[in-house]
Amino acid sequence: MCRNITELRGLEPAATEDEIEAAARQYVRKVSGLRTLSEANREPFEAAVAEVTASTRRLLATLPPRRQPPKTEPPLRRLAHSAATA
Repeated sequence: MCRNITELRGLEPAATEDEIEAAARQYVRKVSGLRTLSEANREPFEAAVAEVTASTRRLLATLPPRRQPPKTEPPLRRLAHSAATA
């Protein structure tokens, strides 16, 4: 459905809280169709982001390790990775 959400399972180092929340936020934006938030939709939008973030965190914590690293096409953009290579 949303090809630009990065696969978080199996990243080394593990996905950060910011990466998990960013993926959740992108998912909620996609399914809600909201690009900008108004006072009328801010609270339900942020509540949904919090729920998806928590569900994603639980999912990643309970899945077994990956046998292969996640695909990085297009290349994965991670701040921690970029800072380490700079």
